[in-house]
Amino acid sequence: MNSRERFQAIMDFREADRLPMMEWATWWDQTLARWKQEGMIIPPHPFLSPGEALQQSFGLDLHLQYWIGFKTKETPKPASHGAPIVSDMDGYLRVRKTLFPENALNRERLRMMADMQQKGEAITWITLEGPFWGPRSLLGIEQHLYDFYDDPELMHTINRDLCEYNKRVYEQVCEYLVPDFMTIAEDMSYNNGPMLSEALFDEFLLPYYREMIPPMRERGTKVFIDSDGDISLALDWFARAGIEGILPLERQAGVDLEALRRRYPRFLFIGHFDKMTMPKGEEAMRAEFERLMPVMRQGGFVPSVDHQTPPGVSLENYRIYLRLLKEYCEKAVR
Repeated sequence: MNSRERFQAIMDFREADRLPMMEWATWWDQTLARWKQEGMIIPPHPFLSPGEALQQSFGLDLHLQYWIGFKTKETPKPASHGAPIVSDMDGYLRVRKTLFPENALNRERLRMMADMQQKGEAITWITLEGPFWGPRSLLGIEQHLYDFYDDPELMHTINRDLCEYNKRVYEQVCEYLVPDFMTIAEDMSYNNGPMLSEALFDEFLLPYYREMIPPMRERGTKVFIDSDGDISLALDWFARAGIEGILPLERQAGVDLEALRRRYPRFLFIGHFDKMTMPKGEEAMRAEFERLMPVMRQGGFVPSVDHQTPPGVSLENYRIYLRLLKEYCEKAVR
């Protein structure tokens, strides 16, 4: 099977020659810097990025991601991470002139992705910014959480605009290719659970998911949420919204994949391999794969480092991880 056939089979709970070998979130720059000092060479490639070329060099199934944001070069920058760009409706209306560009897409990139998808050489996916992520990136972390209560009109205005934009750019992507899967970037949980209540989710996020997601699923794109932290409680909310899958399933936040699979037998999962085992050597990594093996055998799950390989992992240990990944991805289908 080629990479795309293998991914589609596992996501459809069908038989495959092995599970896909993916790093959905490629490596920290500090990690790559360390590995270069340890002798790693990233092979040059005529049209793949260095990270994409490294996927191939490591023997992974190639995936090509395209993140489509809603800001432009003219959009003001926050003074610091998490700081606001706008503070009220008037400010948003002024900044909105710099948002939601008509010609946001890199057509050359899409043509390349379409060609590799058609040949089965790559798994293709896009990321759109969702109705939690979008307002937060404009209002700043603190004001965003207050404005669910203090300025609901502004929250809905932003999300109506963002929803229309996301629907439009998805259709524009589909003029070139139908992505094999996509993520809606949210990061709406932390290690103790979601950052908002179910009632706020239902009022401010759910209507926009229910408007965006059905046409995407109808075209055949698997729709995932990308949220850090413990998503165990919010998974029920996402399922009601029509979401089909979730990543990265961070082990350090206490996520229990087997418990989630018991609740939702047909939900799709990517990630969950505990990255903190990787510096400890083969025995610890093998034990982690054994922990994942029951769900790996069920389908609908692609094991991957739960959120970027950290710089504490040596190149030697990463190569051990890759060897074990191959071993267990093959063993899972026997």
